[in-house]
Amino acid sequence: EVELQTDGNRSGHLQNGELGECSFLHPVNEVVRTIAAQLAEIGDQFDKEINARVVNDLMQHFLNENLSGEEIIRHMSEAVEGLARAIPSDMEQEKAMLVLAMVLTKKIANTMPSLLQRVFSTTVNYISQQFHNYVVRMVSAVKQ
Repeated sequence: EVELQTDGNRSGHLQNGELGECSFLHPVNEVVRTIAAQLAEIGDQFDKEINARVVNDLMQHFLNENLSGEEIIRHMSEAVEGLARAIPSDMEQEKAMLVLAMVLTKKIANTMPSLLQRVFSTTVNYISQQFHNYVVRMVSAVKQ
């Protein structure tokens, strides 16, 4: 079993009762760890810029059980796009939006932990739909 770490730290597992470093696809793990650390650093910068109202508005959509996954993804996309326009950044638009989606997810989950599963799965779907090619390009760039 491999544990996903979103803060750039290495994951570990118990082996004969001792904690050992996960070696599953080690070169890929290093690439992912490098990218995660870079995104986490950017996220820390963006975290301060995100207005609580944006988080609360998006959280209300997640609380509305009548909304479909597609509708929530649309609301998330609108929030991310609005933040990307409002927060000045000299980085690629796709990278900024990817990080903003992750920071919004973190803020909502920290505010209302009961929404963690729904927020996480929605964010994964949103990133898969909107940023799949960008993530592939990032991985390729770090590998080189």
